[in-house]
Order: sequence, then structure tokens, then C-alpha cells
Amino acid sequence: MNAPDRYERFVVPEGTKKDTKIINAASFTIEREEHTIGNILRMQLHRDPNVLFAGYKLPHPLQYKIIVRIHTTSQSSPMQAYNQSINDLDRELDHLKNAFEVKASFCYS
Repeated sequence: MNAPDRYERFVVPEGTKKDTKIINAASFTIEREEHTIGNILRMQLHRDPNVLFAGYKLPHPLQYKIIVRIHTTSQSSPMQAYNQSINDLDRELDHLKNAFEVKASFCYS
């Protein structure tokens, strides 16, 4: 397959600085992704009651990366919300895949 290794999407580039302007806020750069993942991740973050703001942007149409911005309450950190959202999406997509495979096996048997 021609896709990059999965871990390469989440590697933090050298020289990245922490945003200290707003307490409990952070920006995460996800390499080699675009609107599809950005919108799914944003919607999953909005399901968390500790997330006050979640949004993403593409810096430029020719740059293949998104920047996700998360602002949380004092009960949670942006990193915790981000990790929880990724884990929830992973479980949800596994469930969807399994349900599809069960239904597909009924159609072809």
C-alpha cells in the first residue's frame, strides 16, 4: 500500500512550542490529513462535556495537514480530550466495521 505509516501522522515536529495564551487550550498539527478526519475529530470532541471549543483548519489547500484547536474546562486537559476522542473514534469505527462484516456475511452466504 502507498499510505504512510500511521504513527507518522502524529509525530510532533521539532521546534513546536506550547501555546500559553489561554489556559487549558492547545493546538495539534496532524500531518497528511484533511477535512475528512478534521471534521470527524471535531464532532467527536464536541461530544465531550469538558470541551469548551473544538475546531480545525487547513492552513493552505496545498499543505496536506490540519491544525486542531481544543479548549477544555479545568477538569480535563486538551491532550486528555484529544486522546479520548481518538480512542472513542477507534472503538466506534471498529464497531461499525464488525457490524458491516456481519451483515455482509449474511448477504454472501
